Amino acid sequence: MRQEKNETKNESKQELQTTRAAKSERVAKSKNSGSVKVIPLGGLGQIGMNMTVIEYEDTMIVIDCGLAFPSEDMLGIDLVIPDITYLKNNIDKLKGFVITHGHEDHIGALPYVLREINAPVYGTKLTIALIENKLKEHNMLKTTKRKVVKHGQSINLGCFRIEFIKTNHSIADACAIAVFTPAGTILHTGDFKIDYTPVFGEPADLQRFAELGKKGVLAMMCESTNAMRPGFTMSERTVGKTFDAIFAEHKNNRIIVATFASNVDRVQQVINSAYKYGRKVVIEGRSMVNVIGTASELGYIDIPEGTLIDIEHLRNYAPEQTVLITTGSQGESLAALSRMASSLHKKVTIMPNDVVILSSTPIPGNEKAVARVVNELSMKGAEVISQDTHVSGHACQEEIKLMYSLIHPKYALPVHGEYRHLMAQKGIAESMGIPKENILIMAAGDVVELSEESIRQTGRVQAGSVLVDGLGVGDVGNIVLRDRQNLAQNGIIVVVLTLERYTNQLLAGPDIVSRGFVYVREAESLMDEAKAVVDNALYDCLDRHVSDWSKIKNVIRDSLSEFLWKKMKRNPMILPIIMEV
Repeated sequence: MRQEKNETKNESKQELQTTRAAKSERVAKSKNSGSVKVIPLGGLGQIGMNMTVIEYEDTMIVIDCGLAFPSEDMLGIDLVIPDITYLKNNIDKLKGFVITHGHEDHIGALPYVLREINAPVYGTKLTIALIENKLKEHNMLKTTKRKVVKHGQSINLGCFRIEFIKTNHSIADACAIAVFTPAGTILHTGDFKIDYTPVFGEPADLQRFAELGKKGVLAMMCESTNAMRPGFTMSERTVGKTFDAIFAEHKNNRIIVATFASNVDRVQQVINSAYKYGRKVVIEGRSMVNVIGTASELGYIDIPEGTLIDIEHLRNYAPEQTVLITTGSQGESLAALSRMASSLHKKVTIMPNDVVILSSTPIPGNEKAVARVVNELSMKGAEVISQDTHVSGHACQEEIKLMYSLIHPKYALPVHGEYRHLMAQKGIAESMGIPKENILIMAAGDVVELSEESIRQTGRVQAGSVLVDGLGVGDVGNIVLRDRQNLAQNGIIVVVLTLERYTNQLLAGPDIVSRGFVYVREAESLMDEAKAVVDNALYDCLDRHVSDWSKIKNVIRDSLSEFLWKKMKRNPMILPIIMEV
């Protein structure tokens, strides 16, 4: 009896072992099976608007959801966000948004996108807090699911396991994202630099990157913003030493520091220097107040008691006892520093003894705006300092090489940057021994399929820019922009006339109204000639019994346009209006 029991037990054990072996074999087979899709929807060929889809069968995640700021030719546009048509068409697959850090070019589009696609958002503590500030402004806090993830922690979304790995950047709580897919591991570096002596928190988790590299990484998506710059990016702490030197040298001056609102570590160093030299600190600029308030609540910035004062109390202190930390380092017309420079700020007036520190580098395209602000400040007698007062938050060539040497990816997919930056990243990857055929320069909308055997572009999805103007999202397109550019460059002429119903008899007009074309009072003879041209065109139509108003409008428009081009070599927008009585 006992022998039978033992035999049964052994048989059960053998069955269990066989089942386990079969299961592990299935897992091993499925581990590197099929191909995973990488689909960038923004952040390539441009600075900003970072957004990347990673998809495997019925699982899809989105890494980052950023905006871009409008270029000079986008008249009246406030923001530019990615086209999310592909996400809408595959909403049943989408498991969530995974965010690398809290900069606008990585989180700014979330309120607009989440209106259309309500999916959970995952990020580190400060990142989620900054996202919540945005959602609060858009009344979306209750409808959006947020989840705070710690560095080193993993979450499961569909068939993906996603790990958040500590990196350094110009904002706290930045991380790289490792996505463990059935086809292999994909590492997205996010924006990063290697800072061995960060102002807040720990250095980047290089040990974890090395462990991933040993286990094998299918592809690395590495940021390319500074890929053209040789060497290493300086540590954030070096700026603190410069601030100390400036504060020591200018003990009898008021100091105004302009920097990015999100650069909490930079603000911390200004506060450290201010406290050391016994100065009171005022934080000015809406975005700066919001970010520093959030960072302070979460313990990401240490402000000694009694150091911070309200701007209303500024007049109670001598100028040399105060420091202003403000927005506007990029010359933005509505930011606090620009308003101070143009004497439009209600609380702060620039004085001849002031020292203004520009603690940033102009973003490509902002150079003119920054130069304008510097000129205005200098004309008011302020001293402007910008030398050695900023370090980048992005990895230079040697740090990118370090990342490649730790990760050893099979494939390289450069991201985050203009085309020249992506090409520089490609050159670095090649120099680190990655075969040329294993490096792919992507464009927004490309569908790239990766497997152990191959990397290839297999198609394209709809991608591009959606323009935000006020409360309108996507209602301004190329045609409206073209009209705005035409109006800005050439002005408008409105021709108004009144016709009698049924008979088409001219009852009033034609009157010509001009805006942005010529100053009418100084060009009366030109307007008289233009009126005569319109009269001739109109009477020609009426004599020929043309009753179709659209044809009458076209004849007036063509005749007047031809006359003005011959006379002035200008091509204003001409708008004929016919009223019926």
